[in-house]
Amino acid sequence: MSKWSFWIDRGGTFTDAIAIDPYGKLLTSKHLSINPSKYNDATIHSIKQFLDIAPSKKIPTSLISEIKVGTTVATNALLEGKGAKTVLVVTKGFEDQLRIGYQNRPDIFSRKITLPNQLYEKVIGVDERILSDGKIITELDNFKLKIELSKCLKNGITSCAILLMHGYKYINHEKKISKLAQSLGFDQVSASHEISPQIRFVERGDTTVLDAYLTPILKTYIEQLVQNFSGNLGHKLKFMQSNGGLISKDLFKGKDAVLSGPAGGVVGAVEVSKKIGENKIIGFDMGGTSTDVCHFSGSYERTYKSQISGVRLSSPMMNINTVAAGGGSILSYRLGRLQVGPESAGSLPGPSSYGNGGPLTVTDANIITGRLKPEFFPAIFGKNGKKPLDTKAPKKCISPIAKELNQSHESLAEDWLNIASQNMANAIKKISVQKGYDINKYCLTVFGGAGGQFACSVAENLNINKCYIHSKASLLSAYGIGLANVSSLKKETIEKIFSKENMKYLRKSFKKLSTELKNELLEQNIKKSYIKEEVMVFLRFQNSDNTFQVKLNSFNKMQKDFYLSFEKRYGFKSSDDTIQIDSISVEAYQTKTIGNNNFDYQILKKNLQKNDFLFDKIFIDGRWQKCKFISKKDLKENNQIIGPAIIIDDFTSILVRPNWKLKKVGQGDIILNKISKKKRKVENVNKSKPNPMLLEVFNNIFMSIAEQMGVVLENTAQSVTIKERLDFSCAVFDNNGDLIANAPHMPVHLGSMDASVKAVINKNKIIKRGDVFALNAPYDGGTHLPDITVIKPIFNKLKDEILFFVAARGHHTDVGGLTPGSMPPDSRVIEDEGVYIDNFKLVENGVFKKTEITNLLLGAKYPVRALSKNLADLRAQVAACEKGEMELRNLINEYGIPVVKKYTKFVHNNASEMVKSILKSIKSASYTYHMDNDIDDNKRMIKVSVSTTRSPKKIKIDFSGTSSQTCTNFNAPEPVTRAAVLYAIRILVGGQIPMNAGLMENVELVLPRRTILSPTYPAAVIAGNVETSQAVTSALLLAFGIQAASQSTMNNVTWGNKKYQYYETICGGTGAGVLANGKLYDGTSGVHSNMTNSRLTDPEILETRFPVVLEKFSIRKNSGGKGIAKGGDGVIRNVRFLQKMDVSIISGHREVSPPGIKGGKAGKVGKSVIFRQNGKKNVLKPCDKISVDANDILHIKTPGGGGYGLI
Repeated sequence: MSKWSFWIDRGGTFTDAIAIDPYGKLLTSKHLSINPSKYNDATIHSIKQFLDIAPSKKIPTSLISEIKVGTTVATNALLEGKGAKTVLVVTKGFEDQLRIGYQNRPDIFSRKITLPNQLYEKVIGVDERILSDGKIITELDNFKLKIELSKCLKNGITSCAILLMHGYKYINHEKKISKLAQSLGFDQVSASHEISPQIRFVERGDTTVLDAYLTPILKTYIEQLVQNFSGNLGHKLKFMQSNGGLISKDLFKGKDAVLSGPAGGVVGAVEVSKKIGENKIIGFDMGGTSTDVCHFSGSYERTYKSQISGVRLSSPMMNINTVAAGGGSILSYRLGRLQVGPESAGSLPGPSSYGNGGPLTVTDANIITGRLKPEFFPAIFGKNGKKPLDTKAPKKCISPIAKELNQSHESLAEDWLNIASQNMANAIKKISVQKGYDINKYCLTVFGGAGGQFACSVAENLNINKCYIHSKASLLSAYGIGLANVSSLKKETIEKIFSKENMKYLRKSFKKLSTELKNELLEQNIKKSYIKEEVMVFLRFQNSDNTFQVKLNSFNKMQKDFYLSFEKRYGFKSSDDTIQIDSISVEAYQTKTIGNNNFDYQILKKNLQKNDFLFDKIFIDGRWQKCKFISKKDLKENNQIIGPAIIIDDFTSILVRPNWKLKKVGQGDIILNKISKKKRKVENVNKSKPNPMLLEVFNNIFMSIAEQMGVVLENTAQSVTIKERLDFSCAVFDNNGDLIANAPHMPVHLGSMDASVKAVINKNKIIKRGDVFALNAPYDGGTHLPDITVIKPIFNKLKDEILFFVAARGHHTDVGGLTPGSMPPDSRVIEDEGVYIDNFKLVENGVFKKTEITNLLLGAKYPVRALSKNLADLRAQVAACEKGEMELRNLINEYGIPVVKKYTKFVHNNASEMVKSILKSIKSASYTYHMDNDIDDNKRMIKVSVSTTRSPKKIKIDFSGTSSQTCTNFNAPEPVTRAAVLYAIRILVGGQIPMNAGLMENVELVLPRRTILSPTYPAAVIAGNVETSQAVTSALLLAFGIQAASQSTMNNVTWGNKKYQYYETICGGTGAGVLANGKLYDGTSGVHSNMTNSRLTDPEILETRFPVVLEKFSIRKNSGGKGIAKGGDGVIRNVRFLQKMDVSIISGHREVSPPGIKGGKAGKVGKSVIFRQNGKKNVLKPCDKISVDANDILHIKTPGGGGYGLI
């Protein structure tokens, strides 16, 4: 006798289940994932309901053929902080490395910097050390470790994560610790070489800790599931992994569980799309909590580096982009704009229409506009779980906002729905358009309970003309889990030159992984003849971290595929650099699938009667329109329905917009086609005052354009500084050069790039189409010489009129000057710092002027040292500007030039109003901020007074009394000063507001000439950009009375010789302060602050690519200032050199402590020392340079932040 099969997706809001009975009938159900008044577990409840088994009875395994489950149990434990108590065993000196991460902060505009909580409860630094070449310089001391681990067990810590430097490659020390921990009795032991055998200490470490933290939770959950069955389940119970493959319950691990459910949706979308001949799709899964989108063009796209809830992962998973826009996304009106999410109502209390006192959500907006009818949905809502959707509650929630905005309920609701649609389209662009895919001819495959309502509108926003909605669309994640096969996937670091000689090593690595994976499948009772494998090799240029996947093949074929992939993504060829084998990935998978998917489809609970349909009105495109409501069961095959129409299914509904037609095919699948391929143009927009919906849409679009430019620049640049440290910014400007949107890349660039654009406008009476300009001149729109800004005008296609400018600024690793890296601590005039570029036409009539720019870069007194990298980065900046132009033209095509111009102004005014709103809270104050003496031992200070003027009402910021321009390089050009002021204003205002010129409209800036904040040519400025800007920001925040000083230095360190050059900035402590609501907050330790947010190179990458050893990187305990709220601590960083090098440092607060506020104590000063191998030491000045020999150590202590309030 045949048995039952169950495919279940336990999501954040609903649990979807599909059952196939012994006769081949397919049954479905949908339940709330959390409903404690009715059942303990939705998965077991679903199975028992299908089998008609009483809640108190067990399920006989004799009835079961298979149970395939995707679950959010691990994700929920991660988000709620309910994993197992875990100890991290790590190489001594790196106890704080995972906490510091790459030193960047997640939100550059937050006063209180909130970093993700660490999942481990305790850290043990173990005596051991292996270098990148395998040399053991410290043997493992297991005796001391045994004592420490035993203490952990006594304190209730039951999971152990093991992470050693270069442990991905040299595994013996990790294996010994793993054996010890297991012998002591830890319930879970996760060693990094087993969990994620890949270079990059931070990602591998986070992944290993996550596995140790979540695997016990999964084991407990699985045990609880198994207890509901009588008999042995064996391998019948399988779970969906994040990579899209199934695995037996006994092998399911925490690191593979965080995208368990969404991965099923990807598999489902791809497999059902293939059956109708669609091999290029965008998967669009809109559920109750969020929307997941994916891209497919012939093969599954997996990512091996991702971030989930702040945890950096290096585990293979489906490449899914998630946006906080689901049916439960909360709708709000804030800061003059309508906003959707990111908060969600979840399943409890859920949307207001659920009847549990929830907030206004996307689902409620669909009810208000008539697009969702409660009578067509099951009565599973309310406190007793038996009521229909409530139509009164949404109207009650929306009424106050509608009244305030003088809008009808339905008009306001549709505005929110339009914003949600735009947000989802932007999410799709990130996984498709930004990677070089032209998706106009793709199919949008729609699923999830809320997807059908937004299919047409999202497709229109993407200029996609076809949507496909499978008959199981609302349950497609569960369906995909059922279609998935057992698989296992591993990735391993290679790090060798791509050459014919190394192909033998590559194939040897493949065979080793292949054997491991095949054995894993055989253990799950998969027949050997059903096992196949796929091998992908990850190649990259030697100076880049961006990899490209190619299939394992002959050397020539792989090389050709690599170059083709590079050109496809970046739009140009590159063959100058050496190719490196980064890593290899092998997937072994089961090939045998269910032979017949044409099941007899039957719904468990029917809510519509046959021939149930009606005419009613829905609110769409700004008016009530007649709409036909049709039961999907009443649609005849190949019948066409012209929109507007709503198709009612058992667990969802589909909105057919005007200009769309619907056809039912097969066993209930839906095809939606756009009738007119012309993109719908927004018309009848009121241009006299801003519409809150369009204000939000334009704000998001402008920011999205700047972000998309940044993606192109990051991907196409060659230098480490731009590509890896992300020291760049992209922005959009109006035709006057005023900032419209600046993506939140590098704070010191914010508010200073407009000076560059205006310099180009002022110096060029005639600007032609096809012209692109470049400059770095600090005295004519620039900041410091390494920051080169590339600027492109965007013309009206119909007439000779400039509509916008776009600009991309990147920090070039070297632009000449006295020292490699162009950061000389002892520069006296601007030419000491490199090549001076002033209003240079980089592209003319669309032609890149390679000869002219080469002559300029090589013709200076101190020319550039790596011309090819400069040229490549400049080309990348031009490519970023071209992306900005393309996206702006798309915006103009949709809304028209008059509307775009008007909303450009409205977005500007919105930011201006936000500043006006805080003018009353500004109290007159002044502050004198003392800095370290300069290299000539001259005193320096920033004096600032803050007040408000009466008519017009403005914030007045006066820097009179600030130290005069110096003969050293701590002079900050005026654009840098303005950037620091803008940033401080943005921090003061708070909230999610646009970053544009409107923020400075209500600011009167008094800046006397020839001070260190307004120098004149030819003064040196390199430290002014990186150091004085930090001090200006802290001085302003102190004057505002909201935050003590942060470390207020970037700790710029440059070292190198003829072969190697390296530059980094080092984090410290931030100042304690007070939030807008009056609550105090502690400063944050070990993070970048104020005007920088650059990343640090991963320690294993650093040691692999440079002749150095990172001996220690830790939080400098108790270096933050004391107070009611404590300042954040600085860090300690010790680097041992293996070759002779020249070292330069530009830093601050080595002599003067970062001040506290309101009686809070100052943070400790920083310190820089060279410890010589002969026992001697050299204490470095704040700005200094020195030569070091092999085995000398650079020891840096960075300052702590000031405290708040007298204890």
